[in-house]
Amino acid sequence: MSVAIAVDCMGGDHGARVTVPAALGFLEKNEDCSVFLVGNESAISNELKKLKFDKKRVSVRAATEVVTMQDEPTQALRGKRDSSMRVTIDLVKEGTADAAVSAGNTGALMGISRFVLKMLPGIQRPAIASLLPSLKGYTCVLDLGANVKCEAEHFLQFGVMGACLFSAIGGKARPSIGLLNIGEEDIKGNEVVKAASDLLKKSGLNFAGNVEGSDIYIGQTDVIVCDGFVGNVALKTSEGLTQMLAQYLKEEFNKGYLSRFAGLMALPVIKQFRRRVDHRRYNGASLLGLKGIVVKSHGAADSFSFEFALEKAVGEVKNNMLDEIAARMSEINEDVC
Repeated sequence: MSVAIAVDCMGGDHGARVTVPAALGFLEKNEDCSVFLVGNESAISNELKKLKFDKKRVSVRAATEVVTMQDEPTQALRGKRDSSMRVTIDLVKEGTADAAVSAGNTGALMGISRFVLKMLPGIQRPAIASLLPSLKGYTCVLDLGANVKCEAEHFLQFGVMGACLFSAIGGKARPSIGLLNIGEEDIKGNEVVKAASDLLKKSGLNFAGNVEGSDIYIGQTDVIVCDGFVGNVALKTSEGLTQMLAQYLKEEFNKGYLSRFAGLMALPVIKQFRRRVDHRRYNGASLLGLKGIVVKSHGAADSFSFEFALEKAVGEVKNNMLDEIAARMSEINEDVC
């Protein structure tokens, strides 16, 4: 199956210096794929001149504007209609590309994607989903910031979308789903979360009940659903904890000659540990619920990291994730929804 990916080359902290080499590196590993490089033609051409690539699988689409990290979603949507981000999403809308990947402004990307692509039937709100490392491999968590306040039916829709994403990426037919709460007991949580639990129990999904924050990294369930406020706080807290532990470890190994020697001896183990928890390997958050596949890369991603976002987009396309979400939502009884 041939897959075409539209790449917003101007998004993120580094722009074409990262996105173009990453896209070409991705093509070397995926012979059945092609890319549309969208953005400033001069900037893209300058990067292409430095690298060897298959010209038959690389196309450049010009865009005269760039959505900055400071732009409000409405400004990006209405005031920059020829931005690299907008042109990238338009390519998916018109069917020229199968998926879009951008490292740009998250709010703007969500707003443009929702306006251009529209929502899948039965899905009221889009959600941001990502894979986080766990003791059992990884856990899919959503929503990570798109919806600060949710109703019970939104949690159900998040469960359907998260399960379909995990199946597409992880190859598991019936992934388990947990509802993030302050305790495992059914009596815990506010009224919205309790109502969401009831809906998930009746949905036919593989619902495992309430889970706590620690279960994200333990891997208690394959998918964990929550509202965007809770999910984003959990994500950012985890990022801060990781940075603190890395700094602590560095400081301890630099306290003296014996500590440095111990660090040198432990270097192979440390390298393997860093590889397992390397956030770059989990780069790429999926914007779920849209009539099109859109993956948001971290803004500070390097080329190595950006390639993983491209790989995630291809996985979603090849496994027909959109059709799976639409089909699963149609199976949910209207009384449950």
